Amino acid sequence: MLIAGVYIFFGSPCGAQEEARGQAPADSVKAASQAGQPTNQEQPGAQPEKEAKSPPRGTFIAVPIPISSPALGTGIIPAAGYIFPFSKKDKISSPSVIGGGGLITNNGSRAFVLAGQFYLKENRYRITAAYLRGNLNYDVYGTGVFEDRKLPLKQTGQVFFGELLRQVGWKLYVGPRLITGYSVVTQEPSDEHDVPVPPDIGLHTNLTALGFKVFRDTVPNRFYPTQGTSFNFTADFFTGALGSTYSYQSYTAVFNKYWSLDRKQVLAYNAYLCGTGGDPPFYGNCIYGASNELRGYTAGRYFTSYMVATQLEYRVALPKRFGLVAFGGVGEIIPGENQSSYGGQKFLPGAGGGVRFLLSKQYHVNLRVDYGIGRDGHTVGMSIGEAF
Repeated sequence: MLIAGVYIFFGSPCGAQEEARGQAPADSVKAASQAGQPTNQEQPGAQPEKEAKSPPRGTFIAVPIPISSPALGTGIIPAAGYIFPFSKKDKISSPSVIGGGGLITNNGSRAFVLAGQFYLKENRYRITAAYLRGNLNYDVYGTGVFEDRKLPLKQTGQVFFGELLRQVGWKLYVGPRLITGYSVVTQEPSDEHDVPVPPDIGLHTNLTALGFKVFRDTVPNRFYPTQGTSFNFTADFFTGALGSTYSYQSYTAVFNKYWSLDRKQVLAYNAYLCGTGGDPPFYGNCIYGASNELRGYTAGRYFTSYMVATQLEYRVALPKRFGLVAFGGVGEIIPGENQSSYGGQKFLPGAGGGVRFLLSKQYHVNLRVDYGIGRDGHTVGMSIGEAF
């Protein structure tokens, strides 16, 4: 939600094109020799051919992303990342990524993030780490008779995330993860006095969790998947034994599938499940509209114990680095027993379309702009990389 550009840290391009280019000079020399034509190596006094320059080790991407969000205001997200192979000798591992970004909006929100994801030892290990610090000014919404009223909040804090996964076979990764940080939420001045105030307001909250992740991926290029599937399941356990103010559990499951219709057209499917248990702070619940689940909804309107979303997206590449997408999906929120203030169960469909611009030809990384329409209104989002 803070830094859309960080999405590029979760991808896996294919290196087949580089390998093919590297074989071409040798093939041409061999063909000339078989045809009886002299080559530079056979001609006395011939000038030796200059060695072809090796391709750059990686790709640098930097873009200032405008933001106009009902939740965070209008501003800019400067984002930059570097995609590269961690070891030149390792021809199997997916490229690693490091980068960072910031957030500056007209409602006073300020934040920055540093993150990286590294593939090591011929894809045997995958290490992810991120550090985020800042303050967000956003609204939470009332329900029932207060559904159209907003409560402005300011949340200040920092968080560190770390994850170590090991491949155990069949392209399956398993490993532990750590989340630790703190947060302070305060209420901003407002004319709205009837919106229920979350119980966490004014508290200095420490949150620490240990968890695990199970991940399987068969797509050849995670920056722009054209075929294959991916699945990941995460479980995080926040507990007072680790110094956490709240004790609760958070679970997510995501499944994606991709079909290549032809060289320029892709059909992508996404299914998402989220659930929480125990006694989380309001922002520790599932948040409908976050993580592109679903586009067309403002993150902060629906906090819920359980949610499900599914969507389909059609993607087509156009000339001059441009592309178009069309998407649609449905979702549902199911509040828990202690969430009567969040309203009842709701069916929430969404649809829209977007434009793509190719930032990196080597790894097919797109800049995307999406317009989504939901039950309560619309959203416009800009980010680096595909929605899923």
